[in-house]
Amino acid sequence: MKPIEILNQRNLKRTSCREGIIELVMNAGEALSENEIRERLQGNYDRTTFYRSFKTLEEHGILHKIVVDNLLVKYALDKTVTNLDDHAHFYCQECQTVRCLENIPVTRFQLPEGYQDVATEVLIKGTCATCKKQQGS
Repeated sequence: MKPIEILNQRNLKRTSCREGIIELVMNAGEALSENEIRERLQGNYDRTTFYRSFKTLEEHGILHKIVVDNLLVKYALDKTVTNLDDHAHFYCQECQTVRCLENIPVTRFQLPEGYQDVATEVLIKGTCATCKKQQGS
């Protein structure tokens, strides 16, 4: 799916900044922080334009927030865009990358009566295969 199709599905106005953010996240191969997206985004967008575009994409369910800890948040395309099931994420403590683990589904928990879940997030922290190999282990 192309960025313009994603924007059209959500009835959002097409802007080069929005398209650029979506394209960048689609092709990154890993979740990115706001700063990483802003630094890699091609084009001369002022700070306000970038943050308004970014916030709109998040509010309309195009970007998915992955909270690593209170200092680090990464973003990937939302499952409503990718059509993936809920899945775990892996955070490498060496290279600080976050990758989707599509083949590791998120378990649905039986909650006490009267409770209703909205979301379940699974974040596994450790060392990725690339960093492990570089360590020689």
